[in-house]
Amino acid sequence: MNLKRILLPALLLISIAGMAQETPKKSKSKPKFDLGGRSNDHFLLQLGYTQWANLPDTLKTNGLSKSVNAYLMFDFPFKNDARLSMAFGPGIGSDHILFTKRKIGIKELAPVLQFTNVQDTNHYKKTKLATVYLEAPIEFRYNSNPEKNNGFKWAVGVKVGRMINAHTRNTKWESRSGNLLNDYVMKESSTRFFNKTRIVAQARVGVGHVSLYGSYQLTTVIKDGFGPAVRPLTFGLTISGL
Repeated sequence: MNLKRILLPALLLISIAGMAQETPKKSKSKPKFDLGGRSNDHFLLQLGYTQWANLPDTLKTNGLSKSVNAYLMFDFPFKNDARLSMAFGPGIGSDHILFTKRKIGIKELAPVLQFTNVQDTNHYKKTKLATVYLEAPIEFRYNSNPEKNNGFKWAVGVKVGRMINAHTRNTKWESRSGNLLNDYVMKESSTRFFNKTRIVAQARVGVGHVSLYGSYQLTTVIKDGFGPAVRPLTFGLTISGL
């Protein structure tokens, strides 16, 4: 009798286990999308607010320094999940850093790039230092609605750039007391003090054609030993489409 009480539940469990093994498991299918009219975010336009990280206490920027970038991207969706894709392409990136009452010796023969405080003499009131790069960004992308491109999206990646221009633009020549002496503009151009290659990490998140982005330059703007080891940190808006 005791043996039956032990064997019957055991046989019942074995039967249930056998039935469970024979029952086929339903595989989770990934959503399918019609990508015939898919927007691939081929064109990216970015406008951001930029500051130099690691700026020494003796040097300050003034005003609204900005970053302006434009890229033509080629997007390649993953075959097993069209919400994911890789994208890369060429473009132009530029930073415009603003200073007040500073002379930037971009064409001087000094061993380091000088940022001279000139408030105690006649000077240009405003100076902009612009650096321009030919760039190649690469992104890993997610789009929750790739068919219509109106859903939540994010992207992370890096961009590699080669400097094509660096120049200063000086405006409003005034006296030490602040009186305007002349309103002409002086430009100077030289790449001697700057790293010719830059690498930037970036990410963006948004909905549809609009997203917020942030980027941080991993390489220094100025060559080692030629000036402060500053790196641009940028936050801004991305408009994408096509």
